[in-house]
Amino acid sequence: MTHETTKAGLRAVATGILTPFDDDLAVDHAALAANARAIADAGIGTVLACANVSEYHSLSHEERVAVTETSVEALPTDVTVLAGAGGSTKTTIDLASAYAALGVDAIMVMPPMHTYKHERGLLSYYRQIGDAVEVPLVPYLRGFDPSVEFVADLTRLESVSGVKWTIPDVPKFARSVRAGADDVVWMNGLGEPYAIPLHMEGAEGQSSGIGNFEPVVGLALDEALDAGDLERAREIRDAALPFMAFREEAGEDNAIPNANSVPALKAGLEFAGLTGGPVREPLVDLSDAEYERARTLYDDLAAFIDAEL
Repeated sequence: MTHETTKAGLRAVATGILTPFDDDLAVDHAALAANARAIADAGIGTVLACANVSEYHSLSHEERVAVTETSVEALPTDVTVLAGAGGSTKTTIDLASAYAALGVDAIMVMPPMHTYKHERGLLSYYRQIGDAVEVPLVPYLRGFDPSVEFVADLTRLESVSGVKWTIPDVPKFARSVRAGADDVVWMNGLGEPYAIPLHMEGAEGQSSGIGNFEPVVGLALDEALDAGDLERAREIRDAALPFMAFREEAGEDNAIPNANSVPALKAGLEFAGLTGGPVREPLVDLSDAEYERARTLYDDLAAFIDAEL
């Protein structure tokens, strides 16, 4: 796939594919394939395989390759597939090369989790990965606070087709778009809560958190934004906010934020008739009370979908 074809895919609504596990916490590939097909059948044009919501860091190298292979084989050929790869330079290149052999359309370079980072070192990191892999890169910016100058330099790497922006700083995003390359595609990686301001500042692609289990929400929000109908966009955004806020919660007996994120999405999949299943450590499944809260939030969202979408 050429850079231009990949960029066209990055401008679509994107959502992650969660990894369903069975009761023994082994990957349920049949359920994974069924979930992927359901999301594509609902109109999602870009899929993120082995993303953070896929429990990337709880999967082995072999599982990441197998999960991506299942996703690629299950999805129609016109769906753009980004596959997550991260870690050391060699680890990332090895995994990205395996993905490229499967036919993915781009490598989503996972946020660099190194404790100590230097912007020049990061540029070298992305450059070496891009030089070694034959498919385009989409750096996933999250978990650190890069300078605008670094982001602009990153967009000018020949291998980079797009940037997934997941830093909750709209002014810095706006400055980065203005300073960056004209032909890179900026993706909103923060989901529905930030869809409107990031779109207004130059995000052409939208990731949808709710889209993991109810794709119509992300698709309708993107349609409203493209049409310039901000009133409609706010209505859809506001309907998604309660469930997205629940994802940000720490959960019971925990002080670390966002621990509910993946188990909440897996609950949403189950409420929508798909397969969620348990999570692997260091995540924890929702408590019974949290699960019922998630069900209530889902029911409210489903009522909005039935009435408005």
